[in-house]
Amino acid sequence: MSEILDIAAVLSRLLKAENILLICHKNPDGDTVGSAAALYWMLKALGKKAAILCSDEIPARYEYMQIELFEGQFEPKYKVAVDVAGIQLFGDGIAEYTKEINLCIDHHPSNPGYADGLLLDGDAAATAEIIYELIVLSGVEITPMIADCLYTGLSTDTGCFKFANTTARTHEIAAKLILAGANLIKLNTILFESKSRSRLAIERIALEHLEYFMDGRCAFICLTKEEIAESGAESSDLEGITSMPRMIEGVEVGITIRQQPTGSYKVSVRTVPGVDAAAICAHLGGGGHKQAAGCEILGSLDNAKSALLTEVEKALCTES
Repeated sequence: MSEILDIAAVLSRLLKAENILLICHKNPDGDTVGSAAALYWMLKALGKKAAILCSDEIPARYEYMQIELFEGQFEPKYKVAVDVAGIQLFGDGIAEYTKEINLCIDHHPSNPGYADGLLLDGDAAATAEIIYELIVLSGVEITPMIADCLYTGLSTDTGCFKFANTTARTHEIAAKLILAGANLIKLNTILFESKSRSRLAIERIALEHLEYFMDGRCAFICLTKEEIAESGAESSDLEGITSMPRMIEGVEVGITIRQQPTGSYKVSVRTVPGVDAAAICAHLGGGGHKQAAGCEILGSLDNAKSALLTEVEKALCTES
């Protein structure tokens, strides 16, 4: 198990560390990329050598963060997982760098404590909130670049401040980032008001597969790996559709299943307050937050659906 650290202890360790590798989770979203990018710029300001590693390609929409990706340019001596809730989320092809993690910074309550040290705030709406506090403590100026990175993490993990995880503190930090120079209009346009053709294509396919269960209280979308490949959708496009089933009137549990290139199924569960998404996923080896969680299921699609619907039915019976 991890040693539980506070922000001061984490800063102390980072100040002593050299050749720091920042690792994002697979299928990178705005929080893992934005948080890692903000931490990267903080470390650069402190004179540290750092770079970012992800098993999957970072979506082009985040190119404004201008991060340095790790391509073997140094020998990592200190490895930090950013917004990675479990070792299964590192992905394939980077195992040589994820066997031993020195530090994990995360906001998922389900984090099992796989790193040597863990900075965890399960009440934070996004890991970006934790990184913000770390940067403030470090004394590094929150530049417009850092503000853009943090705002990306904060806004995407809260659905542009609409999800139930949004708190007064979330809004306070967002306000401070705007004052620090975050380009609000540009970022909101990129993150929430622009859709690629591939995003529209995958949305169309998703809606064609929409199913209802339990008298309409559960909505279900399944996407095969062939459909995903045909649409040309990036990981950011796929993350964007996870909230679609839950947005339907009367739906309390929205589930999106996406088949991975390996054949396994990545599951995203979104729920209304009172229905615990993390509990649904925990019984299937996953976890997350009360209204947003996920897991990965092996086997056939029929078995994956059956297992999920069994857990959803239990959760809805409990809620009733």
